[in-house]
Amino acid sequence: MNKHAGFTLIELVAVLVILALLGAMAVPRFVDVSNDALVAAQNGSVAAVRTGHAMAIAKLKRVPQLSELVTYVGGPNVIVDPANKGIQVTINGTNYVVQTYTDTTCTAATGNGTDPVNCVGNIL
Repeated sequence: MNKHAGFTLIELVAVLVILALLGAMAVPRFVDVSNDALVAAQNGSVAAVRTGHAMAIAKLKRVPQLSELVTYVGGPNVIVDPANKGIQVTINGTNYVVQTYTDTTCTAATGNGTDPVNCVGNIL
C-alpha cells in the first residue's frame, strides 16, 4: 500500500480557524495594555515631580520656586510649562502638565516661574 503523509484541507482550515480565534482574543488585550502603560507613565511623572518637590524642600530648607523645582525633577523632557501652570513632561511625544500650586490646599495655581510651589497636583 502506498500511504501519503500530510494534512488534509479540513485539518489545515481547522488550525487556521483556531489561530484566528486566538488572535481575535489577544488583540483587545494588547490595546488595553498600551493604555495602562500610558496611565502608569503619567502617574510616574506625577510621582517624580512630587519627589523632586520633597527633595527641593529638604535641600533648600524652604519651598522651591517653580523654576527651581524643574532642576530637582530632572530629565531631558521636563521644563516649566509655557503657561507657568506647572511642570511640563513629555511622554511618547505628547506634552502633559503636572499642575503646581502656590498654596497648601492645591487651589491657587502657579502663575509664573518665580511663584513658590507649596503643592503638586495631578497631570493634565
